[in-house]
Amino acid sequence: MPTRMLSPVNIFRGLGPSPCVSARGNQSLRALQAARRHYNAPAVSNQRAFMPAASPLAAYLHAVATQGFHEDPAQRQAAEALEACFSALNGQATAINGVYLWGPVGRGKTWLMDAFYQSLQASAQPIPARRQHFHHFMSWVHQRLFQLTGTADPLKALARELSTEVRVLCFDELFVGDIGDAIILGNLFRVMFDCGVVVVATSNQPPEDLYADGFNRERFLPAIAAIEQHMQVVNVDGGQDHRQHPGKRQQRYWLRETDAPSAMPDLFAKLANGQVSSAEPLTIGNRTLSLVQRCDSVLWCRFSDLCMQPLAAPDFIALCDQFSAIILSEVPNLSASQRKAKIARGTEDAPVKVDAGDRQLPALSVHDDSVRRFIALVDECYDRKVPLYIEAAVALTELYTEGYLAFAFRRTLSRLQEMQLQRFGQVGEAQESIEAPAPTAEAVE
Repeated sequence: MPTRMLSPVNIFRGLGPSPCVSARGNQSLRALQAARRHYNAPAVSNQRAFMPAASPLAAYLHAVATQGFHEDPAQRQAAEALEACFSALNGQATAINGVYLWGPVGRGKTWLMDAFYQSLQASAQPIPARRQHFHHFMSWVHQRLFQLTGTADPLKALARELSTEVRVLCFDELFVGDIGDAIILGNLFRVMFDCGVVVVATSNQPPEDLYADGFNRERFLPAIAAIEQHMQVVNVDGGQDHRQHPGKRQQRYWLRETDAPSAMPDLFAKLANGQVSSAEPLTIGNRTLSLVQRCDSVLWCRFSDLCMQPLAAPDFIALCDQFSAIILSEVPNLSASQRKAKIARGTEDAPVKVDAGDRQLPALSVHDDSVRRFIALVDECYDRKVPLYIEAAVALTELYTEGYLAFAFRRTLSRLQEMQLQRFGQVGEAQESIEAPAPTAEAVE
């Protein structure tokens, strides 16, 4: 059999070699294999295991009937929308609308989407599908577009390539905060829908609020129009954050008092459990990461090492690939007043104001760049079930109370609070670990 190169699309799907387009330029096979490890995210990340069911609605009704979930009208409406999409896919209809589930944190959106994904896999004729955190997908898109440099209409080429591999994409936590992502997505959603890809997504924002304060937002508006045309938008807000149901405590957040000794050395020793440790810096891609200690399974860094350096979501993906627990110490109070927005001008404008070149910048606080990285780190650890142990200067609820990212940090706070429970990270949450009255569908989001 002739040797075949790894297809970047198959890296995205987590499959083996394929006769698709090979890597171009100086992209080595080693780099592509490393990328495959980064982008082959777990298929399902929710804590509650659900029994295989014939359809998303059947899975939801099964959870209500046998797992102690209270029926929630908003969740029921979402399950019915997913059921309609599932039925259309199994009926092999040509024009199929996807589903966009949005609402506040902890409303069960991801659990519902995972039930949909599992139903696709359990069908008599399984439908090619991929379930992935949105950060992972965008990392793959950027990599693949680089490989397609020189190709006429690379976005269309990427979408066509993807449509030959998958029929359905399930995105968790669709959020747009980067201008590069916004410009790409402005056309990518449209061409994916044109190629017949069905998208099911979760988000904390309705489509019209995505990238709301972003620069050059008009470049993103085609994506919003495509979402509203090709996806059924469903508000999933039952009025309660189900992550907050009480459970057995598991401390993963420490408040360090002034001049008090740190609890992290003893914690690292306990988690390392006799493994050989080192303080040698760690190489991530082309970057060198300073750290306090590391062993084969545990990484201990200062906040300044991870969140005040030029790192991004792909770097945190790589860390969660390598380590099963992460310790973050010396976390400061991240709250700060927002600074007055400035007007950015081209240098050629000198002191003269040119209306066409002026723009309003977001009113960021002094910590908001590092807070963005902290949010991305928590998202990745949460989605991958990697416990994140934190020692900070303030209590968890006081960690970030003021700044430009207050809305995005609501999800981060909810996730960190759930990490303080034993049930976080367990495969299939035990019913007895929930001490509250019967919850509605409790999801990892």
